[in-house]
Amino acid sequence: MSLLPFCQWLAETRGSIALHESLYMYPLLESSHVLTLCLFVGLSVLLDLRLLGITLRRIPVSEVINRIMPWMVFGFILMIVTGILLFYAIPIRSYQNVFFRLKMITLVLAGLNAWFFHSGIHKRVGEWDSTLPPPRRARMAGVLSLVFWGIIVVSGRMIAYNWFDCDMNPPAAFYWAAGCVPGVR
Repeated sequence: MSLLPFCQWLAETRGSIALHESLYMYPLLESSHVLTLCLFVGLSVLLDLRLLGITLRRIPVSEVINRIMPWMVFGFILMIVTGILLFYAIPIRSYQNVFFRLKMITLVLAGLNAWFFHSGIHKRVGEWDSTLPPPRRARMAGVLSLVFWGIIVVSGRMIAYNWFDCDMNPPAAFYWAAGCVPGVR
């Protein structure tokens, strides 16, 4: 099952064309995406480092989470909205980009990591709130989050480059991984 026909239809909509061809909107949207990414990922890194017991060691984990979570949610929502609009502007190129696919897969993994953390070890935060080092599962969630968000940021940045675009005749593995279809751009 391929999403390519949907992406082709999406690329032909008036809104997609207008956004892609806009002299100001697309760059503003891209800049907003990067700024909200900085807000969310910056605070996420702060929380992850606390989970690892590296920073804010005197502040209970629950207090760190309570203080930064509203800002993280705000940044995350805006980051997702601007990301969807960026995809809307260039759906075919995004869909057939190996780095976009890597970013989407890693976003799912980061989401699962956050869900496992909040539905698991975080529910017992009262037992280990100020413990140093935090429990192994909390530290593992922090490490995975750092790794996943590092991959997301780098792969997101790489989307802009056309090293492996389908029309550039990429190596066979990238051609396959990007879901390239001859003649579709």
